[in-house]
Amino acid sequence: MRRIDILLASELSGGLAPFRHDQFDVMLHRWTDFAELPLIEGALWVFIDWVLPEMSGLELCRRLRADSLTAHAHVTMVLEEDNQEDRKRALRMGADDYMVGPLTRNALLDRVLGANLGEQDSAGIRVVTQGELMVDVAAFQARFQGKPISLMPNELRLLRYFIEHPGRVFSRTQLISALGKQEPPVDERTVDVWIGRLRRALKGVGAGNPLRTVRSLGYVFDTV
Repeated sequence: MRRIDILLASELSGGLAPFRHDQFDVMLHRWTDFAELPLIEGALWVFIDWVLPEMSGLELCRRLRADSLTAHAHVTMVLEEDNQEDRKRALRMGADDYMVGPLTRNALLDRVLGANLGEQDSAGIRVVTQGELMVDVAAFQARFQGKPISLMPNELRLLRYFIEHPGRVFSRTQLISALGKQEPPVDERTVDVWIGRLRRALKGVGAGNPLRTVRSLGYVFDTV
């Protein structure tokens, strides 16, 4: 199966339940904090409303194109009306295409699944690195100085997320949300178990302990 991760900057009529169609697994994420992305494990597609509470859709599109984590995303601008000048401005700012709202679940899935994505288009991010630490997303393998790090799936995904967001403090709740572990609910202390295992694995290959506990807040991945 090939995965597509969809970010939605506003509410979606019809809900956010995952969807499977032929060879595609489609995951939908309500993206309320524009500074923090969830863990993206497939091809990335973003639907942006023309008008948003925090900023304009055009400004959000510009920010997506300027961020290395989202520069590759397919961006669809959801217009309030079929206005030629708005269409031109959306495309000039970096949107790949546009559609007229309101956005519904059926309209979204029709647009994504009707795009005839090729193998390369649906591949998503392949490798992320931080110093001598590397996570090969496609191979589901982490390495330090070329040496494999033995990790369980949740610890591997957690390491990847920290590498993608160095220097940022995340609460346990934020990490649970980023890894898509809200349903069924995960106890916050489970994050401490993941962190403990990840620390031991990193120390075991000589990578030290880049994961720092920030009292009363959470964890941060420090870079040298």
